[in-house]
This record gives sequence, structure tokens and C-alpha cells, in this order.
Amino acid sequence: MRLSRYFLPVLKETPAEAQIVSHRLMLRAGMIRQASAGIYSWLPLGFKVLRRIEQIVHEEQIRAGHVPMLMPTLQSADLWRVSGRYDAYGPEMLRLKDRHDREMLYGPTNEEMITEIVANYVTSYKALPLTLYHVQWKFRDEVRPRFGVMRGREFLMKDGYNFDLSKDMALHAYNRHLVSYLRTYERMGLQAIPMRADSGPIGGDYTHEFLVLADTGESEVFYDAEITDLTFGEREIDYDSVPQCQAVLEEFTSRYARTDETHDAGLFNQIPEARRRQARGIEVGQIFYFGTEYSEKLGAFVQNEGGERVPLHMGSHGIGVSRLVGAIIEASHDEKGIIWPEGVTPFHVGIVNLRQGDSGTDAACEALYKALKAKGLEPLYDDRDERAGAKFASMDLIGLPWRITVGPRGLEKGVVELTSRRTGDSEEMSAEDAAARVAEIYAPHHAHVAAMVEPMADRSFHTWL
Repeated sequence: MRLSRYFLPVLKETPAEAQIVSHRLMLRAGMIRQASAGIYSWLPLGFKVLRRIEQIVHEEQIRAGHVPMLMPTLQSADLWRVSGRYDAYGPEMLRLKDRHDREMLYGPTNEEMITEIVANYVTSYKALPLTLYHVQWKFRDEVRPRFGVMRGREFLMKDGYNFDLSKDMALHAYNRHLVSYLRTYERMGLQAIPMRADSGPIGGDYTHEFLVLADTGESEVFYDAEITDLTFGEREIDYDSVPQCQAVLEEFTSRYARTDETHDAGLFNQIPEARRRQARGIEVGQIFYFGTEYSEKLGAFVQNEGGERVPLHMGSHGIGVSRLVGAIIEASHDEKGIIWPEGVTPFHVGIVNLRQGDSGTDAACEALYKALKAKGLEPLYDDRDERAGAKFASMDLIGLPWRITVGPRGLEKGVVELTSRRTGDSEEMSAEDAAARVAEIYAPHHAHVAAMVEPMADRSFHTWL
């Protein structure tokens, strides 16, 4: 993309209403614009990051064997009355009536709707296990929406729902989700710590939140410092394998890590004092197992192998897709602006032309631009007639991980300059080598998509044991 043809309304001044780093930088970098309290338009740069994150979520959900779909944002109040949550959910739920005076709601979550769908189509154990998910806009009418996309009223969320024949099978779905979430967050450049949490209005006895450590986090967290040394890495997991998923779950949850809602001072104090940590955290996801609570109320029953009619065991699993944009910025920025991890960057590399209008630098930038695109990369070429300082400031603000600077002096020596946004280190090399280096950097991220296989070909639970 040529910057002269792009819509990137950057701001020089920090908006007064922005209280935290991510909100300030998203406004200054031209990623979002407030439409009303807690509701934002996603401008082109922000929209690209949002879609990068959504794509990673889709890839890892499909890798884990989950099936995508899409449900409507508006739901009938009748379903929520059957589950008992219509009145219990409180004023955060936006309630409305259509022109026929039917009571509706703008869905904050989809347990009722997905259970009603499955109840109408799944009647035999042979259709199980089954996990359906979607990525959809939600609405919760926060009393005081603040912190930009971190606590808005409208937000994009991935919510998934597993349906299983027994508690053991449903707990494997729980473990499978925990593993897939760890991989998802690491691909975004985040370390999200699973912490035992409170289930809230969704209900259930098993639940973990995933929190990213940040000073602006809304939750107080207590944890064993050893947990921050754990990484999922490039390990290969067979999501059908109960032992493998259980082993990963135990590895990441055996060390103490809890939010203030479930904190146990006695257990915490058993950790050696040098490893005890207290900090703030940003919630970016949560998983639940809640048994047959919704299936019994909404009629989701199947015949088991013995011909008995039994309720399905369920869980729900959410990732805050739009919230993750803010969380990543909170975890990855400096005084100059955003520093995007390679997995979610809106453009792979920036090209800065130091002398726009000079035939030599223009030609070199054009050739480099085409070479990067030919390698499957998306460069952002700053071809504006601006001074060099303004171009560098814009690149630092929007936070692309890599920048290639092209100027007359370097071209006289046959080199361009490749700079890392994270470290600030620069290296001179030929334009061809710079393009090859950037392609090599992003090769592992592209390999994630190529490596995906169709999972869960054999749906028999017994083959997992």
C-alpha cells in the first residue's frame, strides 16, 4: 500500500479523553474514532490489525477441530427467559422491542441460542463431540465505558460452545481449549497466563481466565513467578489426545495464578517469598465448563449408546478479539508509539523514501515495493512529499516491526537500511538482501497456515484414551 493513497489520519497531539496508553496510541495512530461512549469506528489501520487477530483465532480454532458458524446479534428474549438469565443478567443487557412489540436483546453472549440450535439438530451420540464457534460483535451496556477498546460497550468476540456426551469428554474439550488458547496468544506475541477465576453470570464449576500482565489491567492478580517462564513454543499437540492436552493444562495451571476474586492467601503464602508476585492483569479470554445446566433447560438431549436419552454436557469459551488490540499495545509500546509483534502487524514492513521525487530513490523504492509484494508480503510505502523526520515519526507511531530506509547516499554505495522497531538496531545491505531478510523473518508466521491439517477425523472418544 502506498501511504499517499491510504487513509491514515494520525494525530500530533494526545486526545484529552484518553486515559491509558493503548487508547492514546490507537487514537493518535488513526486506528479508531469514537462514535459514541464506548463505541468506535475501526479505521483502516485498526481494522487490519483486528482482522489479523481474528484470522489467528480462526486458524487455531480450526486446528483444534472446532467448526465456525455465525449467529445473529439480536436474540429473542424468550430463550433467555427459559434459561432464567433474562432478568438475572442485569442492566448491562441492551433490551429492545421490534415493530411487532416482540421483546429482543442485543446479545452479550450466545449460550441460549447455540443450545437451541443443537437441540433441534443433534439427536444421537454419533454426532459428538461437537464444538461450534463464531466471531461476532457483542454489546454490553457498561455504566462507565472507558479505556478505549479495552472496556467499550460494543466489542468483537470469539465465543465457542462444546457439546459432549459425558463430563469426561467435556473436560477434554475444556483442556483442548486451554491448549489452543495458549498457542493463539503466543502467535500474537503475548504471554497470557491462565488463572483460576469466578464464573460470573455464565455459571459453572470449572473456569480459567487468560490475563496479560499490564499496569492498566482491571484485575489484581497473584501468581508464582515461575509461570512467566513457561512458553508453548513450537510443540506439536494432537488435540484428540486426552493425555497430551491434560499434560499441557497441568503444566500451565499447577503453579499458583489467580485473580483477586478467587485469591487464596493461605495457598499463596506457601510459595517461596522470592517467587510471589502481585500485579495487574488484562483479561483477554475465559473458558468454562458448566455441565448440563443449559442443555436441560433448552432441551439439548441425545440418545447414548444404550438408547437412553441424556442431556449434553457443555462449556463455553471466549476470546476478546477487539480487546486484544488494546492489550497488545499495552504490552508492546515505547515513548515513540506502538511496537507490533510480527504476527499481528497491519503491514509487514515500512519503506521510507528519503528523497521523494528523486528519480534514483523513486525507482529503487518502486523496485523494492514490487519485490516485497512478490514474496507475499504487504509493505507500506511512505511515498509522501514530507521531510524525513515526519516519515520516521509516523512509522514509529504506527509501529511496524521493520522499516527499510532508501536514500541517495545509501544507493551510491548500493545499500538500503533495515531497522528493527523493537530494538532500534539498523543494518545496511542491498535492497535484494533486505527483501529476502524480511521474507525470512515472516516465514514462520506464514508456515502456521500451511501446517494446518483437518483435525478430528475420527470422532470416537475412545481413540483419545
